[in-house]
Amino acid sequence: MGKVAVKLKVMPQNPEVDLDDLQDRLEASLPEGAKVRGFDRDDVAFGLVALLPTVIVPDDAGGSEAVEEAFSGVEGVESVAVESQGRL
Repeated sequence: MGKVAVKLKVMPQNPEVDLDDLQDRLEASLPEGAKVRGFDRDDVAFGLVALLPTVIVPDDAGGSEAVEEAFSGVEGVESVAVESQGRL
């Protein structure tokens, strides 16, 4: 079984969301077998900053879908989108 690196774009609900706290909550929400390799940040507009986590997931059981669902359920998250993905 291989692994896949997925770069996601996580948009917070508003600019007042504490991004460090949001990162901790995202990591805590990860499904079993998934692991965050790192976070980048992207200034979007008007003080809004998106988080760009890179997550390593197993190459089976739907790939990044479980991570996207988990991240979408975290308080303070407006949206989650896959930016890129590739096999390791």
